[in-house]
Amino acid sequence: MASETAAQLSNNLLYCAMVAYAIAMFCYAAELAFAPRVRRAEPALVGSGAPASELPPAADQGDGAERSDRLGRVAVSLTTLAFGLHLGAVIARGVSAGRAPWGNMYEFSVTGSMVVTAVFLVLLARKAEVRYLGLFVMLPVLLTLGLAVTVLYTKSEQLVPALKSVWLLIHVTAAIIASGIFTIGFAQTICYLVQDRRERRPVEQRGPSFMDRLPPAAALDRAAYRMHAFAFPIWTFAVIAGAIWAENAWGRYWGWDPKETWAFITWMVYACYLHARATAGWRGRKAAYVALFGYSTFLFNYLVVNIWLVGFHSYAGVG
Repeated sequence: MASETAAQLSNNLLYCAMVAYAIAMFCYAAELAFAPRVRRAEPALVGSGAPASELPPAADQGDGAERSDRLGRVAVSLTTLAFGLHLGAVIARGVSAGRAPWGNMYEFSVTGSMVVTAVFLVLLARKAEVRYLGLFVMLPVLLTLGLAVTVLYTKSEQLVPALKSVWLLIHVTAAIIASGIFTIGFAQTICYLVQDRRERRPVEQRGPSFMDRLPPAAALDRAAYRMHAFAFPIWTFAVIAGAIWAENAWGRYWGWDPKETWAFITWMVYACYLHARATAGWRGRKAAYVALFGYSTFLFNYLVVNIWLVGFHSYAGVG
């Protein structure tokens, strides 16, 4: 009875979190929409010789700036509230199941999306100028939670025997953390590509756009690289921990199971991305495309492999 109560509490908290996330997303969107247009200084005007994309933006002041800032602060407060509700939902799910709450795709999705929000809030707490990312973070979080509650939902229950191991806590936790950081890097990469394309146009051909409120393309590129560089060793550890767990559970470190194979493909692509960043000819857009391909392999592993491909890792709980 207590487990059923905790499971229902988890569901209710998650629905409340989704409402708070949705309102926060609209506030972030409104902040970008109502913010004064950023005026970027041109090299010819300042005489510094630095590229325009590297120069700090100067924003018009006035009622628009104040209103936009107020909306942004409200959005951050709502995001913090939503995260608290989200965390409560994850904890309640774990209490109801009597185990770590990431034993199937529903729980992985709920916990993974919570980590995305956690990374975003940590960046904000470190005084990083990332509030512009709010809209691009809330959207995938809401989409993931929507998929979780409508398609992937399974009742809280005990794990299959193969998952009853301390390595569930180690391996899956590392994978969840890495996936959350990769998602932030993915959002920054998309913003970089759009901003870079915009900056390549002559100034007179650039119409008003919410992208004027975002940092220069060069800054977005560096931020995305830092996120990917931070997530990669965590994903590497997850793959290694998974191999050790496989040896304990099935008597072999590697068997080219679909899940193992695609986790390795994701690792390879992101390794190529980091190598590309260290190569002068593969910075900027070319490296960004490699990063997008890496995230697409992660999504393929998360959705297609988990649901439709049969293997030793078929614990999605759906399909």
